[in-house]
Amino acid sequence: MIQITLPDGSKRDYPAPVTVAEVAASIGSGLAKAALAGKVRAADAPESAGKVVDTSHLMSADSALSIITAKDTDGLEVIRHSTAHLLAYAVKELFPDAQVTIGPVIENGFFYDFSYKRPFTLDDLAAIE
Repeated sequence: MIQITLPDGSKRDYPAPVTVAEVAASIGSGLAKAALAGKVRAADAPESAGKVVDTSHLMSADSALSIITAKDTDGLEVIRHSTAHLLAYAVKELFPDAQVTIGPVIENGFFYDFSYKRPFTLDDLAAIE
């Protein structure tokens, strides 16, 4: 039996290891649809020990869990991080020789640096978009 402690202090028991997505779905379909990630930590660890994980993350021991949605500060960072990866993927699909360098999340969004044999044009940017 695995026990998951939610932010309101309530506890839910699951018969086997459970994913963040499965916990969200057991709470409600709206939360399941809105879930972007989870913040998980050992049940007895301080809140500051929480780690942001994908919704497919499997919890196999008693844990404390917060479901992250777009309304949360962490949710915005997850969206920006994922969007940065999508940008890199799009550039590599269109320009296979482009080198992906760095693409961190920043306060107002994210950026990505690419190394390519020529500067990207406005037409290139439209295609990437």
